[in-house]
Amino acid sequence: MMFRILFGLILISSFATAQKINKADKKLLTALQKHTFYLASDQLEGRRAGDPGEALASAYIADQFKHNGLSPKGTSGFYQPFTINDGRQIEPTTNIVINNKTLKAVEDYEILSNSCNGKTKGEVSPSINESGQPWFIDLADAMEENKENKENPHFDINNLLSEKIKNAKYKNASAVFFFNSAGNDIIKFNGKDRSEQTPIPSVFITKAGREKYLNDLSNTYQVEANILLAPKIRNARNVVGFVDNGAALTVVIGAHLDHLGYGEDGNSMIRNGAPAIHNGADDNASGSSSLVELSGILKKSKQKKYNYLLIAFSAEELGLNGSKYFVENPTISLNSVNYMINMDMVGRLNDSSKTMALGGYGTSPSWKEMIDAVKEKGLTLKYDSSGTGPSDHTSFYRKDIPVLFFFTGLHTDYHKPSDDAEKINYSGMVKVVRFIQHMIEQDNPTQKIAFTKTRETQTTTSARFTVSMGIMPDYSFSGNGVRVDGVSDNRPAKKAGILAGDIVKQLGEHKTPSVESYMQALSKFKKGEKTTAVVLRGDKEISFEILFQ
Repeated sequence: MMFRILFGLILISSFATAQKINKADKKLLTALQKHTFYLASDQLEGRRAGDPGEALASAYIADQFKHNGLSPKGTSGFYQPFTINDGRQIEPTTNIVINNKTLKAVEDYEILSNSCNGKTKGEVSPSINESGQPWFIDLADAMEENKENKENPHFDINNLLSEKIKNAKYKNASAVFFFNSAGNDIIKFNGKDRSEQTPIPSVFITKAGREKYLNDLSNTYQVEANILLAPKIRNARNVVGFVDNGAALTVVIGAHLDHLGYGEDGNSMIRNGAPAIHNGADDNASGSSSLVELSGILKKSKQKKYNYLLIAFSAEELGLNGSKYFVENPTISLNSVNYMINMDMVGRLNDSSKTMALGGYGTSPSWKEMIDAVKEKGLTLKYDSSGTGPSDHTSFYRKDIPVLFFFTGLHTDYHKPSDDAEKINYSGMVKVVRFIQHMIEQDNPTQKIAFTKTRETQTTTSARFTVSMGIMPDYSFSGNGVRVDGVSDNRPAKKAGILAGDIVKQLGEHKTPSVESYMQALSKFKKGEKTTAVVLRGDKEISFEILFQ
């Protein structure tokens, strides 16, 4: 009820500002509002990929595609399901028993995030470690040593644990139980950890667990444990509709439908406070709503020179997972695609500057002529040549497909719970939709437009760094390391000999199990410095000398 009332109030105020536009544009404006208010409503709980709200958004878009007369072009009707590896989770059968007393997870113990699975049983004295038995290892001395040596910037608790686990395995320990007799709980399970698995099951006994079950380190204890971690999988889906005009070439138009949910994946700009729904009205209910309306416009268009493939991608916010999955598993031949248009955050056109950014301008020499032919009034265009960036057009650029990225700019509500539907400039969205419509309809294709490579755009991260290797990470890769999705010309990685498909495991002394750790490692280097990159190519590790320029 509240959604309907709020939508009605916004609709009235928007009509007041839309009196000067024609009847068709008024109808378009109303439809864009309707879609955006639903997709950005609290009912969808932020459309986090793999969550029920994302499924509701997918179903809504699929229904709109069907209503507009599109043919389903997914692998399951309009849907193209795919899975997201969300890290690891502790299975319920995991348990630890000391002297016939079952410990409580989290309260009494933490499983190391990269522990291998396994069972162990034995009679153990924490002060004596025997071959073939589980070991107890006190971390107090090592932690105190690090505390005193505050000048050591290279201390890493994970490296310390790895060292001790490898030593225990070498001496035939069946498992390792760490504890800290100095009192601090220094280990927390992190399901996103992609470090290499330990060779034996590894656990940390908390202060509470130690005080209850290991209160005398000179005693002998009966220990039994079953450690079982499993992949944590989320199920997401792209929504794919097709307008088949019997043409030789197809234009792909895309927008991502997902957002941040409650910020569970750590991608919210709000770092503290209670979890809150991130409705993502601009990011990217605005693009999804525009996609829905373009599907109907193009279906009815008299211009039949192209087929149109319209895709609402999921899991863009997790690293372009949905678009990456589509280009690796396309439902039409990518050879027939002339170009791809991406709409991401097109709902905040500034009323004073009326600036719309066009990314990917350098991916084809044909863009200039096609854009110049559009006589849409009231827009100031800002060009960015790069074919890459933090949105779904990047996946198509990687397949040598010309791309054009429509974007109306960042704002203070970006990735915050305050990105709500009543803040959207719907008249501005109409201008964006009409611009794309007219550009496509005025195009007169005789053959595929040429593709050109462009400079790379660095993806954002929490790390601050001044150098780059010149690789494009594959954000959908769930293994240990950073898989290279592309290599830029005349950059350190290219000059060193690193190739697409390689997996970067280490930079200098810094291991890189994930993209974030890779970015953190880059922040340690400056221009002019050299380091060694350890790369996995197939099943062989290769070292490359990297000179940061």
